Amino acid sequence: MQKNMTRREALATLAGLGLTGVLAGCGTGASDSSASDSSKSGGAKASKAKASDDVVVRVASLKGPTTIGLVKMMDATSGIPADGAALPQDNSAKKGSGIQYAYAVSASPDELLPQIIQGKVDIACVPSNVGSVLYNKTEGKIRVIDVNTLGVLSVVTGDSSVKGFEDLAGKTVYVSGKGSSPEYVLDFLLGKAGIADKVTVEWKSEHTEVAAVLASDPKAVGILPQPFTTATLVQNGSLKAPVDLTDVWKKYATDGSEFVMGTTIVRAEFADEHPAAVEDFLKRHAKSVKQVNADPKAAAPLVVKAGIVPKEPIAVKAIPQCNVVCITGKKMKRALEGYLKVLYDANKASVGGALPADDFYYQQA
Repeated sequence: MQKNMTRREALATLAGLGLTGVLAGCGTGASDSSASDSSKSGGAKASKAKASDDVVVRVASLKGPTTIGLVKMMDATSGIPADGAALPQDNSAKKGSGIQYAYAVSASPDELLPQIIQGKVDIACVPSNVGSVLYNKTEGKIRVIDVNTLGVLSVVTGDSSVKGFEDLAGKTVYVSGKGSSPEYVLDFLLGKAGIADKVTVEWKSEHTEVAAVLASDPKAVGILPQPFTTATLVQNGSLKAPVDLTDVWKKYATDGSEFVMGTTIVRAEFADEHPAAVEDFLKRHAKSVKQVNADPKAAAPLVVKAGIVPKEPIAVKAIPQCNVVCITGKKMKRALEGYLKVLYDANKASVGGALPADDFYYQQA
């Protein structure tokens, strides 16, 4: 039986995971994984696949990195939605109208999660562990169809002695996100690097507090997400971002996993009823990601319009540093499974109490 989630429960869930603090950031460092991998992977095939669809696909996302790769698709299909834009009550369309899209960009996840569970949203771009949480909450009624954003965090400092992650030994590191994904990832990487007992971590409640420490003491060491990293570097020329935690993850993770911070999920019922619409979305999403990465200047106004970044100059500088991707199929499963396992080992609740089964990973037709 499907469980209902109220807005209060959703907010409590995400606050407990620390997700509300990382939604405004996106990963630093370019990635060669931006091309879509359309190979088949584990998951459930649609039992009654349709060759075509007459449907309105209701797509929801958040004002953060998971939406950046979507902006060109939004602009091409129905325009960037305004604040508070409402999705249609249902996804039916007149026969012969084909596949259409409606978008909503939410400022807070507590508004988005209940809509997914209640069937008011068909596809959503969310933080990576939210899909697993919802999969467990709904007893398997959620699929993940792509990875849309890789790591969001980098080391920021004016201390020239910090050139690599291992150079954090003997340092005090300021970071936000205690009791959530950033803490679990940092603990994992410090342990792998063999410096867990040599680094003092001082937790702050918000990214802005970390940025304030760096502004007052450029020799301090902080960990920040984009676009805070770009904005902080623009404001203070003495600071640099010498270490990308996405690269550190690749160095120490031996299972082929990635530092995944954003995924795209779909209601299993919708995927089974409208496989052609899901495939159409994936093709358009991959094209949009490619366009955003290839021409940040053209994408910047759309990113600002979506409310993700306040000014175009910052967006232009931040986009190339954002690990905006569209990874599907076997590569998606390999990238995400290992990441979720690290979170599960640190705190089972961070992935909803259990690792998702193979049917969580969407299998393309």
